[in-house]
Amino acid sequence: MKARYAAVLLAISLFPLTTAGCGGEDKLYVPKPVVSGKKAAIPAVPTLPQKNKKEGDAYTIWGVTHELRSVVHHDDVTDKKLSLVGYIVRTNLVPCKNKDEKDGTKEDCAPECAVHKTGKADPPDCKAPVPAFYIADTKDEKNEVIQVTGFASNFARLHDTIEEIDKTPVAKQSEKDFKDKLMDPVWNVAIPNPIPAVGAKVKVTGQYGMTFERATGGPAIDQKHGIMTLESVEYMEQAPALAELPGMKPRKPTK
Repeated sequence: MKARYAAVLLAISLFPLTTAGCGGEDKLYVPKPVVSGKKAAIPAVPTLPQKNKKEGDAYTIWGVTHELRSVVHHDDVTDKKLSLVGYIVRTNLVPCKNKDEKDGTKEDCAPECAVHKTGKADPPDCKAPVPAFYIADTKDEKNEVIQVTGFASNFARLHDTIEEIDKTPVAKQSEKDFKDKLMDPVWNVAIPNPIPAVGAKVKVTGQYGMTFERATGGPAIDQKHGIMTLESVEYMEQAPALAELPGMKPRKPTK
């Protein structure tokens, strides 16, 4: 029994030695020749456009939205009073696609049911957004835009302001009595003259952040571009046409 056990141990101990030599010899590495075919066409490193964060003391739209999305500079512009410069590329003072539409919040337009003299209530089924315009760095930009609002509480107030501007001679429009007539008593803000219109280049000053608390139906929020609550506007270039509201008679350019 002991002799058999010893033979088994001997066989186990010799197994690696007997199998170590199994198999063929390792093949030597033979380097492959360098590829001599057509080289891959690798595009050049693109040159990124040089954009300015500011124009004078005012932020550009690209500049302020860059800071808004920045972890480092977010707090420098959020909920701060500052100035922006840009072109008005869109407003919601326009008629709705369907003239009989009474809910202007669907497509951000001014339903005719909301355009009337102040003191008259909107019909119960009439829904209108807060008057607003949108500014961008170029006249043809459609996506990178910032909403500017807070300059008029409703379209009825704008209706009366347009009528007041159109019936007052230009020479008297700089007088204090006239400017007092352009005040919106609901929000205690001065409605701009001229009324914001597409094509104008403006410098707007006010509170910039991601929300607008006075919006119809609850706060408006834009975390990507932010929202400007307007306090004042300076016209750097006038719009090619005067702002109009649906249902009002066409306005004639001021000479």
